[in-house]
Amino acid sequence: MITISNLKKQFGETKACDIPAFTINDGDILGLVGNNGAGKTTLFRMTLDLLKPDEGEVSINGINPALSEEWKQQVSAYIDEGFLIDYLTPEEYFSFLGKICGTPQEIINERLKKFEHFAGGEIFGQKKLIRNLSAGNKQKVGIISALIRETPIVILDEPFNFLDPTSQNILKRALKEYAAETQATILVSSHNLQHTVDISTRIALLEKGTIIRDLSNNDSGAKQELEDYFKDTE
Repeated sequence: MITISNLKKQFGETKACDIPAFTINDGDILGLVGNNGAGKTTLFRMTLDLLKPDEGEVSINGINPALSEEWKQQVSAYIDEGFLIDYLTPEEYFSFLGKICGTPQEIINERLKKFEHFAGGEIFGQKKLIRNLSAGNKQKVGIISALIRETPIVILDEPFNFLDPTSQNILKRALKEYAAETQATILVSSHNLQHTVDISTRIALLEKGTIIRDLSNNDSGAKQELEDYFKDTE
């Protein structure tokens, strides 16, 4: 469970986050949606202790990430290329993650098999350094690196960016299968409304750093309300 309490962040005159209280339950697939500047990435960065809040806190299963590192074994994430080690090949990077997490190489190898279709023959066995991969393939490496750890919480910021339509559909299936197999809590932000609706059990709509709607998405029930909102804000 992730709980947010009186979380605030300001950049100059811009309010990036102002969330009095919000709880993300175990097993939620939470989609964060909002226009540019809504605060999605800021919220993720504060959750991962990459950015300090001005006030308030995030708690991950009772642990404040700013005060302890015990949460790190429970959470995997991919926000942007800064998470990658670009002078390694993808295989070297995945092996490195296994070593720092204490996961044997044979288990990492077995888990990677699940992502061969998603990799599309362009990542595994190519002997290319990550820095020499296309933007889409770097994105795939980052997403795979988050999922192979099989943590109970996964955070992905704009994971559909740079992916072709086929890869986007494969990823949607992969995330739903991951959630079903592991009962993990998954947080995904996306500008693509349809992708968010397709995978999420719950959707939080952000505007100027504040969660203005918390929508159940059973049977894609949030789609019309979201479409109406974004139509009105055009």
